[in-house]
Amino acid sequence: MRLAWLLAAAMLVGTAILAAGSARIVREPAAVPTVSAPTMTATTTPTPRQRPTTPVFTKSQRDVLTRRLGRYLAERPGTLSVSARDLTTGLSYTYGKSLRTATASIVKVDIVIALLLKAQREKRTLTSSEKALAERAIKVSDNAAASALWRSIGGADGLASANRKLGLRDTEPGPGTAWGSTTTSAADQVRLLTALTSDESSLRSANRRYVRRLMGDVTPEQAWGVSAAGSSAELKNGWLPRERHGGRWTVNSIGIVRDAGRTLLLAVISERGTTMRDGIETIEHVCETVAASLAKVSGDR
Repeated sequence: MRLAWLLAAAMLVGTAILAAGSARIVREPAAVPTVSAPTMTATTTPTPRQRPTTPVFTKSQRDVLTRRLGRYLAERPGTLSVSARDLTTGLSYTYGKSLRTATASIVKVDIVIALLLKAQREKRTLTSSEKALAERAIKVSDNAAASALWRSIGGADGLASANRKLGLRDTEPGPGTAWGSTTTSAADQVRLLTALTSDESSLRSANRRYVRRLMGDVTPEQAWGVSAAGSSAELKNGWLPRERHGGRWTVNSIGIVRDAGRTLLLAVISERGTTMRDGIETIEHVCETVAASLAKVSGDR
């Protein structure tokens, strides 16, 4: 009896121990997934593209050029005005802006342009006769050809009408048949050259090319003047001894000049020179000086 009781007690104790051991078993928590930090990709901020700077012809630079020209011209006979526009950079310059003098033969370019504007209004091209006259007037400066064209455009009234369309401000057509006595400014002649180079011109592109082709084929002995400022030029010159100035010379030169990738519109008018040669030398020196100054400002030299 006692033995049975002891066995039963032992079994109860064992069960309790097993129960207690079971109660102390603790399960490990499930593994927490590791979250990787987002990868940061280094980005390089693009360097902004530097805009090309537009050259500026400052007042002090203009003053230097003006004084330089003034010193030179003070030692030369006569009076002169020059106007320039650099189509590549947009820079421009004018010296002696108040001067108005006779065009002499540079007006032949204006006359031919007036003829082409008239033909445009009439919706036609130039006749073979008109072309022959225009070629002689520009290439060899034939006065008889210019007189025939002057009549064809309607003389002074026809030229004035064309010049209003071209935006000229200072050009006064000569009276009667005296087309060479037309007066102008250097700045107005640059406006005329602009009509040969701008897409906004009232002159059609084919007609602009036609006039420039004639100016580019001027006889070599008449290719002086603004051509001194570059390697090539499309130009027209004019020269005339004037009775009202005691036989002293009016010498003018206008043109589109190219040099080192740049294109310049240049116009020089002068009067009261002692000789034609003096006038040419003065014009060429002035053109070289102005062109070099504009090139220096734009960083080409």
